[in-house]
Amino acid sequence: MSESIFNEGILKGRVAFVTGGGTGITGGVARALAEAGATVALVSRKMDHLEPAAQAINDNGGKAIAVAADVREPEEVEKAVAQTVEQLGKIDIVVNGAAGNFLCAAEELSPNGFGTVVDIDLKGSFNVCRTAFAQLKEHRGQILNISATLHYLATPMQLHVSAAKAGVDALTRNLAVEWGRYGIRVNAIAPGPIEDTEGMKRLVPQPVKDRLLKKIPVGRFGRIADIEKVAVFLCSDAASFISGVVLVVDGGHWLNGTRLG
Repeated sequence: MSESIFNEGILKGRVAFVTGGGTGITGGVARALAEAGATVALVSRKMDHLEPAAQAINDNGGKAIAVAADVREPEEVEKAVAQTVEQLGKIDIVVNGAAGNFLCAAEELSPNGFGTVVDIDLKGSFNVCRTAFAQLKEHRGQILNISATLHYLATPMQLHVSAAKAGVDALTRNLAVEWGRYGIRVNAIAPGPIEDTEGMKRLVPQPVKDRLLKKIPVGRFGRIADIEKVAVFLCSDAASFISGVVLVVDGGHWLNGTRLG
């Protein structure tokens, strides 16, 4: 966030465990949480993205560490959580942003391809939530899942991701109900078309972008900064009575999805 709309240090004293935090939307969320005062553990499979991202946060006056872990592997998640607690003292916030995506028609989608995306997006989110539960319970923490709007009306070539994100929405609501008694809030953000992401650049050709834009009522694509602001809000005390919500951030796009023209 180049210019914050929040009070300085709104998340001061919090420690955030952010998966997929090296790049893309979740990388932006990690930076935004750090700028809001949180200390951040960036978690992903490979350190080559994490270390520059952590260094950038530290150079900007924040505090971040890089922790390598594959969210599909519970043992690696356990080690990453333990390392974070050892180095940073606790975990107050979990952001599940690790994700996989590719375009594929349903009839050509292999069981392995389908399963890989579900393993990363859905099972990976569960692995992190379950492993961090003790810390979240102790500190009355919160979980923020990164979902999508793809499954609301059905999106061709995205069956695997749609199924995984539908599961993330269910995970969000169930954990909000089951873990609310411990003071744990659980919410999700469902971004719409975000133009400054690798996914938009790599997976969406220009003619499709042009059609997408016409269906966004506010008249523009989203940007990572839009998601950053919502993430800081949901992780702050301003949202202390919000739990079990999947907040759509898409400029009204999905509501217009069935309209012609």
